[in-house]
Amino acid sequence: MIAKEAMSERAIILAPLGRDSQIALMMLNEAGYDGVITRDLVALCRELEQGAGLLLISSEALSGGDLEPLFGLIEQQPAWSDLPIVLMTYHGGPEQNPASRYGPQLGNVTFLERPFHPVTLISLVTTALRGRRRQYEARDRLIDLSQSELRLQNTLETLEQQVEERTAQLRHNEEALRQSQKMEAVGQLTGGIAHDFNNMLTGIIGSLELLRRRLARGRTDDLDSLIDLGVTSANRAAGLTHRLLAFSRRQSLDSKPVEMNALVVSMGELLQRSINESIQLDMQLNEQLWVAEADPNQLESALLNLVINARDAMPDGGKLVVKTSNQHLDIEFTEAQSNLQPGDYVVLSVTDTGCGMPQSTINRAFDPFFTTKPIGQGTGLGLSMIYGFSKQSRGHVAIHSEVGEGTTVSLFLPRFGGDVPPDSPIGVQHAPVAQNGETVLIVEDDPAVRVLVSTVLSELGYALVEAGDADSAVPILDSAQRIDLLISDVGLPGMNGRQLAEIGRQYRPELKVLFITGYAEHAAVRGGFLDPGMQMITKPFTFDLLTAKVREMIRV
Repeated sequence: MIAKEAMSERAIILAPLGRDSQIALMMLNEAGYDGVITRDLVALCRELEQGAGLLLISSEALSGGDLEPLFGLIEQQPAWSDLPIVLMTYHGGPEQNPASRYGPQLGNVTFLERPFHPVTLISLVTTALRGRRRQYEARDRLIDLSQSELRLQNTLETLEQQVEERTAQLRHNEEALRQSQKMEAVGQLTGGIAHDFNNMLTGIIGSLELLRRRLARGRTDDLDSLIDLGVTSANRAAGLTHRLLAFSRRQSLDSKPVEMNALVVSMGELLQRSINESIQLDMQLNEQLWVAEADPNQLESALLNLVINARDAMPDGGKLVVKTSNQHLDIEFTEAQSNLQPGDYVVLSVTDTGCGMPQSTINRAFDPFFTTKPIGQGTGLGLSMIYGFSKQSRGHVAIHSEVGEGTTVSLFLPRFGGDVPPDSPIGVQHAPVAQNGETVLIVEDDPAVRVLVSTVLSELGYALVEAGDADSAVPILDSAQRIDLLISDVGLPGMNGRQLAEIGRQYRPELKVLFITGYAEHAAVRGGFLDPGMQMITKPFTFDLLTAKVREMIRV
């Protein structure tokens, strides 16, 4: 095992002319690094197959030889690997060193100009090996994740499904989206999820364990702080799941006509509080703005994310412009985009005068868990959520940025094509308790969720009938049992919740249905999923929201 680890971090040296090989090996040994000298490309490839931390090659060694075996080994590296190569060149730069043209084929290349100082060589080798160790750590994390997949708790099953689907999407689009960084993005995604969720699960499990210990000892003081800690961690986990669903375009959207100017103005105070006093907020709202079609809650979240990103790009202050406009996109533009049709769009753009982004950063800006912020100051999910929201809303998002000049992110949402319905009157607040023996049928395959929902509603006086799947619920719907409301999970085993509702309405045409869902692909857009008398809430939900919905639907 020790010999294998040593070979995985050794330097393989190929410098056939002069004493460069011996000098380089001597410098490495003095610095505590292992190395081996090879006489030609064939020997180098043979040693490389046994393992290496980096290659140290002179440029003349690449001239005139058969490089295809070396290129083949580099091309066949596993997804986690990006072998560091230090290419020793002559003074004068790449134009004086014909071998330097092989840089793109060699991949992770650093040029070292000769004659070189020992400190320079050791610094390059140290940096290369540090990056190599991180690659090994990423490999080990992927192995650990694969081995522990079967032991994950039931509460993570929905997330696992989304990760698998998102990974499949990444693989399908990897050539266009990532090119040389295709497999790095997969490792970044799984690593980010594991890191964030392990932190959140630690908060949840740790809080519950401390609660159990204190209650066992009869201590009831300061329990609220532990409960708050656990709830906060759980809400963060729910937020992460929702962001992943947004990026993969699988969140449940409640699309409706949106007066975007009114939405932006209503958020003015929140946006102002979210930025520094050194930043000037300027709202440029088109008075002739069309009505957009979108989920207003997700649009508010997208705008807040864009404003916070703009704020972080201007640590020394500047100007932030929130602008609305109308724009017609022709077929020439939309053909270059996926999931976008020609037509009228309402545009919400956020512009800052901050540091800007190079093209390499723009190319990865929508990748999940990609962030340029320091550790602890961003998860890298804000822009990916906006990207998924825009695509699922049949829209588009674009970034224009110049280093040192600032950045503009523009969100395109389709223009609403129908008549704008009048504003709904403010609903009357109903008492949450049951009245006159009101009865609720609960259909949920997860026992924990079913018990919690039943307990909350029974405490409010509702009569309850429970079923673990749709097949068990159908005879109840076809009986004389009083049922004022059907609460059903969408993703039931066998017959799903939507199919159950259809059958229920054949027996009871006026049946009211409240769907609860953690994830359901066909329920992603509510407007095409819900009929009159149906509503939906997404897991995890608060019991206040559940009881309010139950009361509202039964009393209508």
